[in-house]
Amino acid sequence: MSVSQSTSVATILREHVTLEVESIDRMYLNVYVPLLQRAVGVVSFFRHHRGASVASSVLMAAITTAFIAALEQFARTHGVPLITLPKGQRKDAVAAAYLAQFQEAEGVLFIGKAQEKATVFRTEKRCHPQTGQAYPWIVSSTVVVNQYYIYAVDADFGPFFLKFCSYFPYNAKLCLNGHEYLKRQLSKDGIAFEALDNGLLSCADPARMQAICAGLDAARIDGLLRKWLARLPHPFTPEDRAAGYRYDVSILQAEFALTQVLDRPVSGRLLFEEVIRENLDLGRPTQVQLIFDRRVTKRTPGRFRTRVITQGVVPALYVDYKATRIKQYHKEGRALRTETTINNTRDFAIGKRLHNLPALRAVGFAANRRLLDVQQLSHDCLIGVDAFSQVTRPQIVHGQRVSALPFADPRVQALLSVLVLYCLLPQGFANKDVREHLAPLLGLDPSHLTPGRMTYDLRRLRLHGLIARVPGTHRYRLTPTGLRTALFFTRVYARILRPGLARIVPATPCGDVALRPYFAKLEVAIDQWVAQAKLAA
Repeated sequence: MSVSQSTSVATILREHVTLEVESIDRMYLNVYVPLLQRAVGVVSFFRHHRGASVASSVLMAAITTAFIAALEQFARTHGVPLITLPKGQRKDAVAAAYLAQFQEAEGVLFIGKAQEKATVFRTEKRCHPQTGQAYPWIVSSTVVVNQYYIYAVDADFGPFFLKFCSYFPYNAKLCLNGHEYLKRQLSKDGIAFEALDNGLLSCADPARMQAICAGLDAARIDGLLRKWLARLPHPFTPEDRAAGYRYDVSILQAEFALTQVLDRPVSGRLLFEEVIRENLDLGRPTQVQLIFDRRVTKRTPGRFRTRVITQGVVPALYVDYKATRIKQYHKEGRALRTETTINNTRDFAIGKRLHNLPALRAVGFAANRRLLDVQQLSHDCLIGVDAFSQVTRPQIVHGQRVSALPFADPRVQALLSVLVLYCLLPQGFANKDVREHLAPLLGLDPSHLTPGRMTYDLRRLRLHGLIARVPGTHRYRLTPTGLRTALFFTRVYARILRPGLARIVPATPCGDVALRPYFAKLEVAIDQWVAQAKLAA
């Protein structure tokens, strides 16, 4: 595949994509007990469920101590490393090192402890306004506490982690990767594939591959959580869970990826860099509306911008809408990756609970496709600019300089009109044939057009690629590019440019007023601006 400015994005994606994968990528989920997210629920838990006379942090501390002891005992019993994660260290890098040495189908890689901010409940002393007597009061607070990262491997989902806060109400975070789920399922089905980091480079059964991606639903994700909650130490007793104090799941972040593997990686990189250059305005509100199918007004929060970030030598394109972002980059030098990351489902009037995943999936995948549609349109416009410039500007062709064919030049328009006449002549045409048809269009007698002048015009047409010499003869034929250019140039000039100008110039008859008033207002506005600029000077 050879990619240049004359090759469209649509052509590349239609003819040179060897594999296309549309899949959930990374999901970051909030695991929480709904009844314990407010202070009144916490008080109810201790007083009405557990029967304590007063709800206080002393009761929470006892649960915390037991939970941490259970985690440490689990690590000793199963031979799982329990490590402290230094501040600033990339946890994924630590997990990758342990994963490289892991030989089992599934199990816990390690448990890492790190101090991080978390929202917890604590007891605050207050005084009764009448009696002055002190009493405890449960309040929500943000403090730095130990978080326990449990990195594990699941037989169906591959690597994932579950992070528990060590203090009440023991909220957790679940992080999984849909592409790792895909790889595990393909291996179970015996379908050959080649990995591309956290994606696929090739697959023996693309239809089955896409069906697996579509089958990663809320029920399967919830099943992963329940499976490991049953295996790992749990901060709440079976009696607590039976009373309704069970973990639920909501979506904190979801990435929806479209990976398009190209048959020639170097050409794909060149194409992507060209697309970036021509789409620096994607972050404008008008473009964002098209990509996300959402109305954008002055009151819409967030910054509307396009960012191109280069890490090393790999460029990436970012488009933001509220808390949502689309990232596009050339993955591992082999594929075009477009991924929409939704950080707040409310941006699209969708709830956060996990059962809303189908609606969120539709939004994410549709945004990826719309971005490509907008890029194809803009890049095709760039191709039109190149084609126009190649004809209307001077060129150097095989070391020969050829003069331009100006679009509005009457002689050029007449030449192109004559070329259209020869599109159905297999034997082609000669210098004399063109003179006989060109002269009347210019208001001249054919004898006034010399063969030398026609030779100059035919040379211009030939070097611009509009005509080609028939081998072994002095005759010419119209090329496919020449036919399209001649038809388009002559019809735009005759049907759009001349009639359009006639409607806006001051000498237009009074009956033609469709466009003229708007141009008159534009002229007034320009005159006012010029006058103000002169005064300022």
